[in-house]
Amino acid sequence: MKWYPFAEVVSDVTSKFRKIKASEYQPAGQFKIIDQGKDAIAGYTSDKTLINDEQLPIIIFGDHTRILKYEENPIALGADGAKALKVDPEIANTLYVYYYLKSIKLKEAGYSRHFKFLKETKVPIPTKDGRPSLDDQIRIAHLLGTVEGLIAQRKQRLQQLDDLLKSVFLGMFGPQSIGYLNWPLVEIKDLAAKHKGAMRTGPFGSHLLHSEFATKGDVAVLGIDNAVQNRFAWSERRYITHEKYRELESYRIFPGDVIITIMGTLGRSAVIPKDIPLTINTKHLAAITLNTAVANPLFVSYSIHSSPFILNQFRSKNRGAIMSGLNLGLIKETKLKRPPIEWQNKFAAIHEKIDSVKSRYKHSLTELEILYGALSQQAFMGELDLSRVVLPESM
Repeated sequence: MKWYPFAEVVSDVTSKFRKIKASEYQPAGQFKIIDQGKDAIAGYTSDKTLINDEQLPIIIFGDHTRILKYEENPIALGADGAKALKVDPEIANTLYVYYYLKSIKLKEAGYSRHFKFLKETKVPIPTKDGRPSLDDQIRIAHLLGTVEGLIAQRKQRLQQLDDLLKSVFLGMFGPQSIGYLNWPLVEIKDLAAKHKGAMRTGPFGSHLLHSEFATKGDVAVLGIDNAVQNRFAWSERRYITHEKYRELESYRIFPGDVIITIMGTLGRSAVIPKDIPLTINTKHLAAITLNTAVANPLFVSYSIHSSPFILNQFRSKNRGAIMSGLNLGLIKETKLKRPPIEWQNKFAAIHEKIDSVKSRYKHSLTELEILYGALSQQAFMGELDLSRVVLPESM
């Protein structure tokens, strides 16, 4: 493995492209427009004068965003911050260099320019008999591309499962559903248990300070991070003592409660699992203990974060506010159609089955991401045994 200065391997050929302004992007066309944004394709154009097919394959680098893209087909280059990079084919394989550049962590400089940091890097090039080994580079790129493809498949399956659940929800409870017109229109407060404090937010101000949190302790404290994914997840662990808990017992969270984010990322929702330990919530969450005779927690939680009817109410109530946010009063008054509990329970059963499948996909995705990281590290340090990696014919 030999480390080459960036400039010996990669050339900036941005000047050889005519950049196209964002206002000129089209929704369809003969050629893709690639810019520095997160989307793989920013838009389209049919203007052939914007295309430079002599520089292919090409790497696109977001000077502001640090996002990297690889293209083998003719493209137009989006304006403002997109850098076109050409790899010397005598030294390196473009796809190999692309995967290497993706593996490095550039200094974060906000929305400033980052290409200056990229130019300071060195590129590891496998060698054979003292010369760059393009075959080994192709093997590495093929191997990483295969794992990357599997990762993309898992992510696609997870998105498809999310889409399936949304389709089931709208099919069962949307305006076109059988019986929809006859279902009572209720407020969320009508679904809460009848006891005092069934709907509550966490302690405010000096009642619970960040300085009182510990990473280990007797009583867990929930915040935005536990609901931000629209499912319950342990994230940053926060605890308080039993002594402090005795002051805050009225904020206790129970299994089956629905929690809602009311600050920061608004309107995310999750159901508290059955095995929750002794726990309270912070002021960033609202909590609802439901009357389960009329409301299923999974149905209510999903409605809060995904029902178009409820989301439109949240947006309407926030319009004109000085600081965007929800409060317990707004949540209590939010309206929804209340379908029969049997229908809610049926949806909850489907939700749980889909969650079970998603859990398996997420575990597989995590394993693949760990594998990709390990292979990437070994490959670019020259520690990967490539003897069993078949050289692909198409690369």
